[in-house]
Amino acid sequence: MNAVEQARSLEFTTKIAAIVNLFKSEFPDAKADLKPWQNDPDTQELVDPDSIDIGFHLPGWSRKFQCRSILVQIRLYEDPIMGCRRAIGIEAAGFDHRGKAWRCSTIQNWQFVGEGEPVPEVQAKLKYFCREAINILSQIGNS
Repeated sequence: MNAVEQARSLEFTTKIAAIVNLFKSEFPDAKADLKPWQNDPDTQELVDPDSIDIGFHLPGWSRKFQCRSILVQIRLYEDPIMGCRRAIGIEAAGFDHRGKAWRCSTIQNWQFVGEGEPVPEVQAKLKYFCREAINILSQIGNS
């Protein structure tokens, strides 16, 4: 689900902003897109209400990233007993003019898979970003 639509409380909005700032601290040239999904019926049918989706666009195709845009999908779990949500993992994918160039999932094995993968330095920074983003969203109250 678009990050802008998930920002339903001050706490959650603040945490989304912290995640965007974290990404931009690692990759200052990236521009954040808090609404990467279009608002048409076909797209909305595919949207996962238990995720925070943020797009990051680079100034152009990047040799280091092997893509032009990155979609970050933070998977959430709502604990019915504790009454809070928390991040359980992140799926990131790099896109170029042909479509998906690579993907990485913290839910599986943290490996980058695809035709072109980011250089090791960028992979390390993306993994650091994922760990820190999960920490930021370790617990979100239902307010």
